[in-house]
Amino acid sequence: MKKKLLLILLITFGYFSHAQLTCPTLSSPTDGSINIPVDTMIEWDGIEGAPGYLISIGTTPNGTDIINNQNVGNATSYQPPLGLPDNQDIYVTITIFFFNAENIVCASESFRTIDVTEPPTCTTPTFPVANATNVNIGTRISWNYAPTATGYRISLGTTLGGTDLVNNQNIIGTPSFQPPTDLPVDAEIFVTVVPYNENGPSLSPCTSYSFTTGAIAIIPTCTSLVSPVDGEINVALSPILEWSAVPNADGYRVTIGTTPFNANVIDNTTFTSNSSLFIEFEPNLTFFITIIPFNAAGDAIGCSQESFSTILGCGPYFNTITGEFVDLAPEISIPDTVSICKNGSPFSFTTEDTAEGFRWFQIDENETETLISMDATVIFSEPGRYRYEAFNTVSQSGTTIECSSSKIFNVVASEIANNLTLNVISQNGNLEIELQHDGAGDYEYAIDDNTSNYQESPIFKNVELGNHIFFVNDKNGCGIAEIRFEQDLTVEGFPTFFTPNGDGINDFWQILPSVSGDNIEVSTIEVFDRYGNLLIQLDPKSKGWDGTFNGNDLPASDYWFKANAINQKLIYGHFTLKR
Repeated sequence: MKKKLLLILLITFGYFSHAQLTCPTLSSPTDGSINIPVDTMIEWDGIEGAPGYLISIGTTPNGTDIINNQNVGNATSYQPPLGLPDNQDIYVTITIFFFNAENIVCASESFRTIDVTEPPTCTTPTFPVANATNVNIGTRISWNYAPTATGYRISLGTTLGGTDLVNNQNIIGTPSFQPPTDLPVDAEIFVTVVPYNENGPSLSPCTSYSFTTGAIAIIPTCTSLVSPVDGEINVALSPILEWSAVPNADGYRVTIGTTPFNANVIDNTTFTSNSSLFIEFEPNLTFFITIIPFNAAGDAIGCSQESFSTILGCGPYFNTITGEFVDLAPEISIPDTVSICKNGSPFSFTTEDTAEGFRWFQIDENETETLISMDATVIFSEPGRYRYEAFNTVSQSGTTIECSSSKIFNVVASEIANNLTLNVISQNGNLEIELQHDGAGDYEYAIDDNTSNYQESPIFKNVELGNHIFFVNDKNGCGIAEIRFEQDLTVEGFPTFFTPNGDGINDFWQILPSVSGDNIEVSTIEVFDRYGNLLIQLDPKSKGWDGTFNGNDLPASDYWFKANAINQKLIYGHFTLKR
């Protein structure tokens, strides 16, 4: 059994490495936007692998005066329940939540809300709903947020529009109200809620609604799991969930998710006369369950979340006793690309992974797989797509299962570089040399004795004058090619200056016959300015250069030349243009 202590995230729940995650950005409203409605929904781009999010909203950067680290689970949107203040810069801070690692607190983004100039509209009840009956006398009254409202005034009475129970009570900060005393038993209660903001109360008359109370009732207590018990592991995939029955409960609201924050299995489902539940669960997962008993008096208060883990299988699964993750499948390290050398013998590749067994498959254009090896070593004879599989075997519940890891990769052909040439450019007294070549490989480059320190670029700058050897290494091991650079520093036959002033003397710069009679055979001559810009390419048999570029006289200065000799040597030097 292979154990891996993951210090960052629960792989079981699809979590990735803490370091791989980047911060989300607001998608609506976007950062810097203006004139945003105060009842806007805030949305952000989801980050793959994020376990959950916390959201804070304030009127200052990183502020929490509106919303303080509200956990929204895996959701990527949030509706502020009481809206936002108007004509304000609103700062939103998203935090990526982790179970057992430091949270990632992202930089605040902001937008500005619109200036509200009208009173709010009326609201509607949420609990008790209009005309509800048998309502608990200690119930808390709640209603929907009225867009743009900053507060509410509530009146309660035993007659339409009455205020004999509560008279125009001011409510700020929540769309709900807990009457200071129990309501009358078996009575019709009339509720009037009037939203207001800085512009005044709602202009439309907000009508009263009513509900009827029932007899005195007692809220039920919480329950707990009986089977499986809280924290149990290796639970069967088809368990019957049972919890302790609560004597005065009318039913139970059950929520189950694969994280403490979601309800992706059962979402607040009501079971009215049952204390057991049958569900087909997935293997290798921890499930979080919340059971809330309820009756006419309301829901049980403060019920805790419990959890259990299904049978192991191959994993990865979380061992709640050791705090480790266990994965029975081997780790594999095959690269995305394996290279073989062109025109070479079949290429042998051996994995260094630790496993009980191995399989190698070649994949053709029809996605058909052909087994080519069942050993740690495989022979690749041609490029293409392949799949590698490593596996361990495990005995569980009297059955032997195979736990495998697999990856598709590519085999590409590589080769030693060929047709090497050197492109030499003069620059400020030193050489800049580009090594050019053919070949289908992945190459790196070195000069002279620096073969222990190859570079990625084929361009070498500030090369000293003299002879050099350049190397091209195929990173895939197909060989090293080299080319010699022999520089003839003899500049005899090349004038050191010329004066293109039209007097018929030294008006052109060109190679001259050697005074010794040992003339150099030159194929081309190139002239550069001091920055390495090519000005002209001369035929040695032409009249020469007149000191112009694109028809314009160039200034008096030093200029550089490079002559390619017939014997493949380079003649390099400089001369002066005088005016």
